[in-house]
Amino acid sequence: MPPRLPFIASRDFSTASTSNEFRDQWTRPGDVFSVLLLLGGEIVARALAQLAGRGVAPVTFSFGWVAYSLSALTSAVGENKLMPQAPDCQCIVMNGKTGIQMENSSWIIGRMVRDFETWCHPGTRAKTNEVLDERWLEIKAKDGQAPRPIRGGLIVSVYRPSTERKPGLPEHDLVYWSGFVTMALQLGLAAVPLAVSGHWGILLITACGTLLALLTGLLPQWRLEKWACRMSSRDAYVLTRGNGAQHAIVILGNGHGMNLADLAAGQNNLDTSAHHWTRGSVLALAILWILLLITAAGIRDDTWFLLAIGGLGILQNVFVAGWTRRPEHFGVPLDFVEAIGKTKVMRTLFEVEERYPGLGRVMRDEFFPGALLPEEILRWQEFEKNRTEGSNSSNSQSLLDVPRQESPPPPVQDSARGAS
Repeated sequence: MPPRLPFIASRDFSTASTSNEFRDQWTRPGDVFSVLLLLGGEIVARALAQLAGRGVAPVTFSFGWVAYSLSALTSAVGENKLMPQAPDCQCIVMNGKTGIQMENSSWIIGRMVRDFETWCHPGTRAKTNEVLDERWLEIKAKDGQAPRPIRGGLIVSVYRPSTERKPGLPEHDLVYWSGFVTMALQLGLAAVPLAVSGHWGILLITACGTLLALLTGLLPQWRLEKWACRMSSRDAYVLTRGNGAQHAIVILGNGHGMNLADLAAGQNNLDTSAHHWTRGSVLALAILWILLLITAAGIRDDTWFLLAIGGLGILQNVFVAGWTRRPEHFGVPLDFVEAIGKTKVMRTLFEVEERYPGLGRVMRDEFFPGALLPEEILRWQEFEKNRTEGSNSSNSQSLLDVPRQESPPPPVQDSARGAS
């Protein structure tokens, strides 16, 4: 068998080919844009959940739309839903009248609870600082070098539905208007190749992508799922992350708000399942997105403009998906009433019960699941007696029944009774 070394030695040796390949890729990165269109679908889904539901949802054309269109098709056909099935903040909703509580599945309620510390009233911030300062003094009495605690007690912020603004109609904010500004920048950038070299393909891809994005946000199904609840509720509700949380949000019932129990379970309600028209629309949009992907893959010149346009879009999508918003921007207009807080959880619940009979008792089982001290049992029995005497119906079963015990339980130091 003849040796192969002369054949190998005769081959040209050059590093220029690799350099040329890199240079060509960075000069005309067309294939990269097609790949990027398949990434980031979750970001697009969250951005749509933020803005869709009332008219135009300005979620810009960006990387990830093709991937989202396919996942939306799967969700609409299989799960019969468009909204994300799991909110990004786990919390519970308690009915202040019946005492029933449920795990939240609403995107709106989850975001309200997640962002509460950014949109809460200045009165809540002042009460929180007051409670933390009082708790700090209590701690320093035992340890003079103790740092200021970052949390302590329980702060209950009380709101009532606005009587001047209609629920279910979200107000527009910076997050909303940023979409139109970004779309204008994208279209302006896409027009540059047309003005300079007559290349209109970039503008066509951008305009079609923007149109498909707007059509996706216009589907009526978004509104059906986002506000799947009865209106004009007269029940009070408590929103909270649960036992151990620093804050609880109380929304009183005045006949102008949403039924938050419905809203908490609304996205799992079969009545909001996607209609055949919605499924057909999502299927058509998915096909159009795939066709746009194939068309974009054929662009060979000025592809950096496509990457810049997609980059602007994904930045806006990330901003929309993650930015904090106030309740009225989700269609839940609220008016602040007061903030209640003490360094001890039980003292906070006592004050809530004094001001809003029955509400403190509903919250007690969640925020104070431990055994009660004898004096606490007597206090709750006193609340129940006063509430019963003030009721016209002597046969109605009260939510404030405290089981009587023949011998009081020994004092139990519970974390909820303390500062935490």
